[in-house]
Amino acid sequence: MRVYYSSASPFAAKVRMAARHCDLDIESVATDTGAEPADLIAANPLGKIPALVLDDGTALYDSRTICDYFDKMTGGQLLPATLDAWTRVKLVEATADGIGDALILTVYEERYRPEEKRHQAWVDMQMRKADRGLAVLETLLADLPEQLTTADFAVAGLLGWMSFRFKGKLEAERPALSKWLADFPEKFPAFAELGPRPAA
Repeated sequence: MRVYYSSASPFAAKVRMAARHCDLDIESVATDTGAEPADLIAANPLGKIPALVLDDGTALYDSRTICDYFDKMTGGQLLPATLDAWTRVKLVEATADGIGDALILTVYEERYRPEEKRHQAWVDMQMRKADRGLAVLETLLADLPEQLTTADFAVAGLLGWMSFRFKGKLEAERPALSKWLADFPEKFPAFAELGPRPAA
């Protein structure tokens, strides 16, 4: 299997960490989505990462879909079996992913839109979404199971990405999340290798 990724992507980091946790052998292919490379487009017509290509050539995309596939193929290594625990894990995962979606839109507004055409009210709305999500995320983390799940990797991907894209925000506004991120490598040492980091 191979996964198309970018080192900075919180969603790609989530997938790569989940694969390592499940002891899955995947090839990581660094990808510039802006260049719309043919192999990425063949794997995901939306041109987004992460995209996973299975051994038989089948392609999967969206980090939740890929992680759910890993869970199924490994007999439940990423999601709890009971409905209540599964619901808590998926809620945390959806919250973390939604925060990432909102924050990435603010980054793109600055990166791709000329300054005179930027819509600050729209950026502010995305930040409000993210801030509400971060407040809820703090309250949800205590409900996670002791064993690592997809939710842990979603949160680690998000917070690791925020640590350089929104430097100082967690420490200033969400110290509990900042501490969670600082403690995470003790539970998952491969975070240092697989967690998000600025693109070279």
